[in-house]
Amino acid sequence: MLPGPAPRQLIGPAGTSLPGSLPPLSLSVTGSRRFRSTSSMQGFSELARERSKTVTSFYNQSAIDASAEKASVRLTLATLLYSGKSPDGHHVLSSAKYLHKELPVRIAHRIKGFRSLPFIIGCNPTILQVHELYIRAYHMLSDFPQIKDQDMEARFCKLVQQLLDDHKDVVTMLAQGFRECRRHIQDETIIRNFLDTTLCSRLGIRMLATHHLALQEDNPDFVGIICRRLSPKKIIEKWVDFARRLCEHQYGNSPRVRINGHVAARFPFIPLPLDYILPELLKNAMRATMESHLDTPYNVPDVVVTIANNDIDFVIRISDRGGGIPHHIIDKVMDYHFSTAEESAQDPRMSNIFNNITNSGNQSSPMHGFGFGLPTSRAYAEYLGGSLSIQSMQGIGTDVYLRLRHIDGKGESFRV
Repeated sequence: MLPGPAPRQLIGPAGTSLPGSLPPLSLSVTGSRRFRSTSSMQGFSELARERSKTVTSFYNQSAIDASAEKASVRLTLATLLYSGKSPDGHHVLSSAKYLHKELPVRIAHRIKGFRSLPFIIGCNPTILQVHELYIRAYHMLSDFPQIKDQDMEARFCKLVQQLLDDHKDVVTMLAQGFRECRRHIQDETIIRNFLDTTLCSRLGIRMLATHHLALQEDNPDFVGIICRRLSPKKIIEKWVDFARRLCEHQYGNSPRVRINGHVAARFPFIPLPLDYILPELLKNAMRATMESHLDTPYNVPDVVVTIANNDIDFVIRISDRGGGIPHHIIDKVMDYHFSTAEESAQDPRMSNIFNNITNSGNQSSPMHGFGFGLPTSRAYAEYLGGSLSIQSMQGIGTDVYLRLRHIDGKGESFRV
């Protein structure tokens, strides 16, 4: 979510995401109208002045620098869960004041991250566009007046929703941008650390922003975005249906999915991160199953999902019989920009329709074709105090273990 620094206008998160229609340069609305009404030479001069101003401000953002030096205030989900609701709506006002103060700090940290990228990568037009989104978002939030009453809070909600909408495609844009400049990447560690930090920060910002907006709703099953009694089985079933539809569109059939283990488990948790991670893992399992049985597409092994719940955490294991991950790529599957799409594309029977299916449903992370699915899911799981691990039996199949901590306050919980 950010306003713009370089030669483009920004829109006004996530870390979460603000794509939208961006004008080619950081012209104001009135400026762009004035430009269109002038002669071509006058327009060019004005355009040059605007570009010069923008570049200058980009490298001289004292307010952003000051905010980037501040520490973010991360809250445990137990705090959000048990903060309760006040009849007079004071809890909503307190949440808005916290966001108003916290979001610019987090966004400034991300802008600092973009500025630390190798120059040739930071200049990539797509990556620069995301950078500008964050700058614009920073200024829109910083310029918003102090929130003193419910009318001002309602205006703030509209701004937050606008930023969420503007930034919804940020993950896709980052994936595309880094793919475009991949040949210039000399140190993969720098890029991995940047993406891990940026994507997790985005998730945290989106969770906080969405939580605040959800506080306005009167849903007895939820406190903001926290489901009081989340059923892992139900959320798995939702994404199984989604993944099977994609699979059937691609291959004409899909594996059956069996869910076992602690299927009756219910506990407080946030559906949002599961809505990012589960579709990726299920799509991977189904695709591997179908591609390893191309000669018998209507006779394929089941995918088995097992739920295990205990006092500390819960585990979701997704097991497929898709032939496993080859030895020569097992160490790369958690790297950004590595995609087995390149392997399957060598088979003339594959059309890779998955390449075009991104941002489906509630998820905003690209899948097959970008190589962002597994590394992003791993980063999210670790941000949430858990882990994502893979056990592959070459020639047989793969087990993926998603382990996440409970948020009920009984044990150590992660902070958003």
